Amino acid sequence: MFNNQTKEDKMSEEKKDKKDIWLVIEKYVYTNSSSTHSVKKTAYSVEEAIGFKLALEKLNEQKDVSYFLASDVDTVMNKVISSHNQSVKEKEVA
Repeated sequence: MFNNQTKEDKMSEEKKDKKDIWLVIEKYVYTNSSSTHSVKKTAYSVEEAIGFKLALEKLNEQKDVSYFLASDVDTVMNKVISSHNQSVKEKEVA
């Protein structure tokens, strides 16, 4: 009868329901050329992931550290297809 779920809880559940998951990966290259990778942040949209990546890059003061985005093939392909369809639709309207 009573829903004690907060707005943040609902937003968190919505994010979990989304299929798109983007990872912001930190790559650290050691002087002997070996490297390590670690997930620094998880995002639920490419825009959010880019924001996280840019913030980490701005804060980074180490020359041996870089950041990049990663996701599964389905997420990337869905984003590419969606962008393509949107551009085709915009060209048809123009």
